[in-house]
Amino acid sequence: MMSSVVKVTIPASTANLGPGFDALGMAFQLYSIVEMAVSDKTKIVLEGKELQGTPADKSNLLYQVAAGLFQDAGQPVPELSIRAASDAPLTRGLGSSAAAIVGALVAANHLAGEPFTREQLFAKASQMEGHPDNVGASMFGGIVVATMPDQDGASIPYVKLPVPKGLQTLVVIPEFPLSTEKARKVLPQVYSKQDVVYNVGHSSLLVAALAQGRLDLMGQAMADRLHQPYRAELVPGLKDILDNATDHGAVGAALSGAGPTILCFFQTEEEAARLREFVDRVMNGHDISYRIMILQPDEHGVQVEIHQR
Repeated sequence: MMSSVVKVTIPASTANLGPGFDALGMAFQLYSIVEMAVSDKTKIVLEGKELQGTPADKSNLLYQVAAGLFQDAGQPVPELSIRAASDAPLTRGLGSSAAAIVGALVAANHLAGEPFTREQLFAKASQMEGHPDNVGASMFGGIVVATMPDQDGASIPYVKLPVPKGLQTLVVIPEFPLSTEKARKVLPQVYSKQDVVYNVGHSSLLVAALAQGRLDLMGQAMADRLHQPYRAELVPGLKDILDNATDHGAVGAALSGAGPTILCFFQTEEEAARLREFVDRVMNGHDISYRIMILQPDEHGVQVEIHQR
Protein backbone atom coordinates (compact mmCIF):
# COMPACT_ATOMS: atom_id res chain seq x y z
CA MET A 1 0.00 0.00 0.00
CA MET A 2 2.83 2.36 0.89
CA SER A 3 4.20 2.49 -2.65
CA SER A 4 0.97 3.53 -4.33
CA VAL A 5 0.24 7.00 -5.71
CA VAL A 6 -3.38 8.12 -5.40
CA LYS A 7 -4.57 10.49 -8.12
CA VAL A 8 -7.80 12.32 -7.34
CA THR A 9 -9.71 14.45 -9.86
CA ILE A 10 -12.15 16.93 -8.30
CA PRO A 11 -14.76 19.06 -10.11
CA ALA A 12 -15.09 22.77 -9.39
CA SER A 13 -18.45 23.90 -8.08
CA THR A 14 -20.80 26.77 -7.60
CA ALA A 15 -22.90 27.35 -4.50
CA ASN A 16 -26.16 29.06 -3.53
CA LEU A 17 -27.63 29.24 -7.08
CA GLY A 18 -29.33 32.43 -5.89
CA PRO A 19 -31.69 31.77 -2.96
CA GLY A 20 -30.21 28.45 -1.80
CA PHE A 21 -27.75 30.17 0.51
CA ASP A 22 -25.23 27.66 1.95
CA ALA A 23 -27.57 24.81 0.89
CA LEU A 24 -27.38 24.32 -2.90
CA GLY A 25 -24.29 23.35 -4.89
CA MET A 26 -23.61 22.27 -8.48
CA ALA A 27 -20.51 20.64 -9.98
CA PHE A 28 -18.77 21.74 -13.20
CA GLN A 29 -16.50 20.04 -15.72
CA LEU A 30 -13.57 22.18 -14.56
CA TYR A 31 -11.09 20.17 -12.57
CA SER A 32 -8.40 20.15 -9.93
CA ILE A 33 -6.02 17.22 -9.57
CA VAL A 34 -4.33 16.07 -6.37
CA GLU A 35 -1.72 13.28 -6.43
CA MET A 36 -0.54 11.97 -3.06
CA ALA A 37 1.87 9.28 -1.90
CA VAL A 38 3.62 8.36 1.33
CA SER A 39 7.25 9.49 1.06
CA ASP A 40 10.56 9.75 2.97
CA LYS A 41 10.28 13.51 3.00
CA THR A 42 7.34 15.87 2.49
CA LYS A 43 7.46 17.50 -0.92
CA ILE A 44 4.67 19.63 -2.38
CA VAL A 45 4.62 20.57 -6.07
CA LEU A 46 2.00 23.08 -7.26
CA GLU A 47 1.54 23.31 -11.02
CA GLY A 48 -0.07 26.01 -13.16
CA LYS A 49 -0.74 29.70 -12.72
CA GLU A 50 -3.93 29.22 -10.68
CA LEU A 51 -1.93 27.83 -7.73
CA GLN A 52 0.89 30.37 -7.81
CA GLY A 53 1.50 31.94 -4.42
CA THR A 54 0.02 29.11 -2.34
CA PRO A 55 2.54 27.70 0.18
CA ALA A 56 4.57 24.62 -0.80
CA ASP A 57 5.45 23.48 2.73
CA LYS A 58 3.55 21.75 5.55
CA SER A 59 1.35 24.84 6.03
CA ASN A 60 -0.27 23.99 2.66
CA LEU A 61 -4.00 23.26 2.99
CA LEU A 62 -3.65 19.90 1.20
CA TYR A 63 -1.00 18.67 3.65
CA GLN A 64 -2.89 20.03 6.67
CA VAL A 65 -6.13 18.30 5.65
CA ALA A 66 -4.35 15.00 4.89
CA ALA A 67 -2.44 15.09 8.21
CA GLY A 68 -5.71 15.69 10.06
CA LEU A 69 -7.27 12.64 8.42
CA PHE A 70 -4.41 10.34 9.51
CA GLN A 71 -4.74 11.71 13.06
CA ASP A 72 -8.52 11.15 13.05
CA ALA A 73 -7.90 7.57 11.91
CA GLY A 74 -5.52 7.05 14.86
CA GLN A 75 -2.52 6.62 12.55
CA PRO A 76 0.86 8.34 12.64
CA VAL A 77 1.08 11.24 10.18
CA PRO A 78 3.46 10.19 7.39
CA GLU A 79 5.67 12.38 5.24
CA LEU A 80 3.81 12.98 2.00
CA SER A 81 4.65 13.67 -1.61
CA ILE A 82 1.86 15.88 -3.02
CA ARG A 83 1.38 17.25 -6.52
CA ALA A 84 -1.53 19.54 -7.29
CA ALA A 85 -2.88 21.36 -10.33
CA SER A 86 -6.07 23.34 -10.85
CA ASP A 87 -7.95 24.74 -13.83
CA ALA A 88 -10.33 26.55 -11.47
CA PRO A 89 -9.31 30.09 -10.49
CA LEU A 90 -8.77 30.71 -6.77
CA THR A 91 -10.85 33.19 -4.73
CA ARG A 92 -13.36 33.67 -7.53
CA GLY A 93 -16.35 31.77 -6.11
CA LEU A 94 -15.85 28.45 -7.91
CA GLY A 95 -15.17 26.33 -4.84
CA SER A 96 -11.38 26.07 -5.09
CA SER A 97 -10.85 25.57 -1.34
CA ALA A 98 -13.70 23.02 -1.23
CA ALA A 99 -12.12 21.07 -4.11
CA ALA A 100 -8.74 21.11 -2.33
CA ILE A 101 -10.29 19.85 0.92
CA VAL A 102 -12.25 17.08 -0.86
CA GLY A 103 -9.19 16.05 -2.90
CA ALA A 104 -6.88 15.88 0.11
CA LEU A 105 -9.41 13.95 2.23
CA VAL A 106 -10.17 11.38 -0.47
CA ALA A 107 -6.47 10.88 -1.34
CA ALA A 108 -5.34 10.59 2.29
CA ASN A 109 -8.24 8.24 3.07
CA HIS A 110 -7.02 5.86 0.34
CA LEU A 111 -3.44 5.99 1.64
CA ALA A 112 -4.71 5.30 5.18
CA GLY A 113 -6.53 2.15 4.01
CA GLU A 114 -9.99 3.77 3.70
CA PRO A 115 -10.96 4.08 7.37
CA PHE A 116 -13.76 6.53 6.46
CA THR A 117 -16.75 6.26 4.10
CA ARG A 118 -17.51 8.93 1.44
CA GLU A 119 -20.35 10.20 3.66
CA GLN A 120 -17.95 10.58 6.60
CA LEU A 121 -15.46 12.42 4.36
CA PHE A 122 -18.30 14.69 3.22
CA ALA A 123 -19.10 15.49 6.85
CA LYS A 124 -15.43 16.26 7.59
CA ALA A 125 -15.16 18.49 4.50
CA SER A 126 -18.36 20.35 5.41
CA GLN A 127 -17.08 20.97 8.96
CA MET A 128 -13.85 22.42 7.55
CA GLU A 129 -15.64 24.62 5.01
CA GLY A 130 -18.43 25.58 7.38
CA HIS A 131 -21.15 24.70 4.87
CA PRO A 132 -21.90 21.64 2.72
CA ASP A 133 -22.81 23.12 -0.68
CA ASN A 134 -19.46 23.35 -2.53
CA VAL A 135 -17.93 20.26 -0.93
CA GLY A 136 -21.09 18.24 -1.61
CA ALA A 137 -21.04 19.12 -5.30
CA SER A 138 -17.31 18.37 -5.58
CA MET A 139 -17.70 15.07 -3.71
CA PHE A 140 -20.83 13.71 -5.42
CA GLY A 141 -21.29 15.72 -8.66
CA GLY A 142 -24.59 16.98 -10.09
CA ILE A 143 -26.71 19.29 -7.96
CA VAL A 144 -26.47 18.72 -4.20
CA VAL A 145 -29.06 19.98 -1.73
CA ALA A 146 -27.70 19.77 1.82
CA THR A 147 -27.82 21.38 5.23
CA MET A 148 -25.56 21.26 8.26
CA PRO A 149 -26.75 18.84 10.98
CA ASP A 150 -27.97 20.11 14.34
CA GLN A 151 -25.36 18.08 16.21
CA ASP A 152 -21.63 18.44 15.62
CA GLY A 153 -20.14 15.32 14.12
CA ALA A 154 -23.48 13.95 12.86
CA SER A 155 -23.81 12.84 9.25
CA ILE A 156 -24.96 15.49 6.79
CA PRO A 157 -28.41 15.07 5.23
CA TYR A 158 -28.20 15.61 1.47
CA VAL A 159 -29.96 14.82 -1.80
CA LYS A 160 -28.17 14.62 -5.14
CA LEU A 161 -30.18 15.65 -8.20
CA PRO A 162 -29.12 15.20 -11.82
CA VAL A 163 -28.62 18.49 -13.67
CA PRO A 164 -31.57 19.14 -16.03
CA LYS A 165 -30.80 18.01 -19.58
CA GLY A 166 -29.24 20.64 -21.80
CA LEU A 167 -28.47 23.14 -19.02
CA GLN A 168 -25.16 24.89 -19.67
CA THR A 169 -23.47 27.74 -17.84
CA LEU A 170 -21.85 30.89 -19.13
CA VAL A 171 -19.41 31.77 -16.37
CA VAL A 172 -18.27 35.39 -16.10
CA ILE A 173 -15.02 35.62 -14.12
CA PRO A 174 -13.97 39.20 -13.26
CA GLU A 175 -10.20 39.68 -13.05
CA PHE A 176 -10.17 40.55 -9.36
CA PRO A 177 -10.25 38.28 -6.30
CA LEU A 178 -12.92 38.54 -3.61
CA SER A 179 -12.33 36.76 -0.32
CA THR A 180 -15.27 34.83 1.10
CA GLU A 181 -14.59 36.56 4.42
CA LYS A 182 -15.03 40.02 2.86
CA ALA A 183 -18.17 38.90 0.99
CA ARG A 184 -19.59 37.48 4.26
CA LYS A 185 -18.89 40.70 6.16
CA VAL A 186 -21.30 42.77 4.03
CA LEU A 187 -24.26 40.56 4.99
CA PRO A 188 -26.62 41.75 7.72
CA GLN A 189 -26.94 39.88 11.03
CA VAL A 190 -30.75 40.15 11.03
CA TYR A 191 -33.28 39.83 8.19
CA SER A 192 -36.92 40.88 7.97
CA LYS A 193 -39.59 38.20 8.06
CA GLN A 194 -40.61 39.16 4.50
CA ASP A 195 -37.10 38.53 3.16
CA VAL A 196 -36.81 35.19 4.94
CA VAL A 197 -40.21 34.04 3.64
CA TYR A 198 -39.24 35.27 0.16
CA ASN A 199 -36.08 33.15 0.18
CA VAL A 200 -37.74 30.04 1.60
CA GLY A 201 -40.32 30.23 -1.20
CA HIS A 202 -37.80 30.88 -3.98
CA SER A 203 -35.31 28.28 -2.77
CA SER A 204 -38.07 25.66 -2.49
CA LEU A 205 -39.35 26.51 -5.96
CA LEU A 206 -35.82 26.34 -7.39
CA VAL A 207 -35.18 22.84 -5.97
CA ALA A 208 -38.55 21.62 -7.26
CA ALA A 209 -37.94 23.19 -10.69
CA LEU A 210 -34.47 21.59 -10.93
CA ALA A 211 -35.86 18.21 -9.81
CA GLN A 212 -38.49 18.30 -12.58
CA GLY A 213 -36.35 19.98 -15.25
CA ARG A 214 -38.67 23.03 -15.29
CA LEU A 215 -36.11 25.46 -16.68
CA ASP A 216 -38.96 27.87 -17.51
CA LEU A 217 -39.24 28.57 -13.76
CA MET A 218 -35.52 29.03 -13.06
CA GLY A 219 -35.36 32.76 -13.79
CA GLN A 220 -38.03 33.55 -11.21
CA ALA A 221 -36.92 30.89 -8.76
CA MET A 222 -33.30 32.13 -8.60
CA ALA A 223 -34.25 35.51 -7.14
CA ASP A 224 -32.67 36.12 -3.74
CA ARG A 225 -32.83 38.65 -0.91
CA LEU A 226 -30.36 37.19 1.60
CA HIS A 227 -26.96 37.76 0.01
CA GLN A 228 -26.89 38.92 -3.62
CA PRO A 229 -28.33 42.44 -3.04
CA TYR A 230 -25.65 43.10 -0.37
CA ARG A 231 -22.78 41.68 -2.40
CA ALA A 232 -23.72 43.69 -5.49
CA GLU A 233 -21.70 46.64 -4.14
CA LEU A 234 -18.56 44.43 -4.18
CA VAL A 235 -19.15 43.13 -7.73
CA PRO A 236 -19.64 45.83 -10.38
CA GLY A 237 -22.10 44.68 -13.05
CA LEU A 238 -23.73 42.03 -10.85
CA LYS A 239 -27.00 43.89 -10.32
CA ASP A 240 -27.39 44.63 -14.06
CA ILE A 241 -26.78 40.99 -14.96
CA LEU A 242 -29.09 39.56 -12.26
CA ASP A 243 -31.87 41.99 -13.20
CA ASN A 244 -31.65 41.64 -16.98
CA ALA A 245 -29.94 38.40 -18.04
CA THR A 246 -33.24 36.59 -18.60
CA ASP A 247 -34.16 39.24 -21.19
CA HIS A 248 -30.94 38.41 -23.06
CA GLY A 249 -31.05 34.63 -23.42
CA ALA A 250 -30.50 33.34 -19.88
CA VAL A 251 -32.86 30.89 -18.17
CA GLY A 252 -31.48 32.21 -14.87
CA ALA A 253 -28.52 34.07 -13.36
CA ALA A 254 -26.76 34.08 -9.99
CA LEU A 255 -23.62 35.10 -8.17
CA SER A 256 -21.35 32.06 -7.86
CA GLY A 257 -20.74 31.36 -4.18
CA ALA A 258 -19.46 34.52 -2.53
CA GLY A 259 -18.39 35.91 -5.94
CA PRO A 260 -17.11 37.73 -7.84
CA THR A 261 -17.87 35.12 -10.55
CA ILE A 262 -21.35 35.45 -12.07
CA LEU A 263 -23.28 32.57 -13.67
CA CYS A 264 -25.76 32.80 -16.54
CA PHE A 265 -27.54 29.51 -17.31
CA PHE A 266 -28.63 28.83 -20.89
CA GLN A 267 -29.59 26.01 -23.27
CA THR A 268 -28.83 26.96 -26.89
CA GLU A 269 -25.89 28.42 -28.83
CA GLU A 270 -28.11 31.31 -29.87
CA GLU A 271 -28.83 32.12 -26.19
CA ALA A 272 -25.11 31.93 -25.44
CA ALA A 273 -24.29 34.42 -28.22
CA ARG A 274 -26.91 36.89 -26.96
CA LEU A 275 -25.66 36.50 -23.40
CA ARG A 276 -22.04 37.15 -24.42
CA GLU A 277 -23.01 40.43 -26.09
CA PHE A 278 -25.08 41.50 -23.09
CA VAL A 279 -22.38 40.60 -20.54
CA ASP A 280 -19.73 42.35 -22.62
CA ARG A 281 -21.81 45.53 -22.69
CA VAL A 282 -22.39 45.45 -18.92
CA MET A 283 -18.80 44.65 -17.91
CA ASN A 284 -17.27 47.17 -20.33
CA GLY A 285 -19.75 49.75 -19.00
CA HIS A 286 -18.25 49.19 -15.54
CA ASP A 287 -14.70 49.08 -16.93
CA ILE A 288 -14.13 45.57 -15.54
CA SER A 289 -11.79 43.17 -17.31
CA TYR A 290 -13.11 39.63 -17.22
CA ARG A 291 -13.01 36.27 -18.94
CA ILE A 292 -15.80 33.95 -19.97
CA MET A 293 -15.96 30.16 -19.74
CA ILE A 294 -18.76 27.95 -20.99
CA LEU A 295 -19.02 25.09 -18.50
CA GLN A 296 -20.94 21.84 -18.64
CA PRO A 297 -22.18 20.17 -15.45
CA ASP A 298 -20.19 17.33 -13.91
CA GLU A 299 -22.37 14.39 -12.82
CA HIS A 300 -19.65 12.14 -11.37
CA GLY A 301 -18.02 14.06 -8.51
CA VAL A 302 -14.60 13.10 -7.22
CA GLN A 303 -12.76 10.35 -9.19
CA VAL A 304 -9.88 8.20 -7.90
CA GLU A 305 -7.10 6.34 -9.72
CA ILE A 306 -4.39 4.29 -7.98
CA HIS A 307 -0.95 3.95 -9.59
CA GLN A 308 1.84 1.73 -8.26
CA ARG A 309 5.28 3.29 -8.03
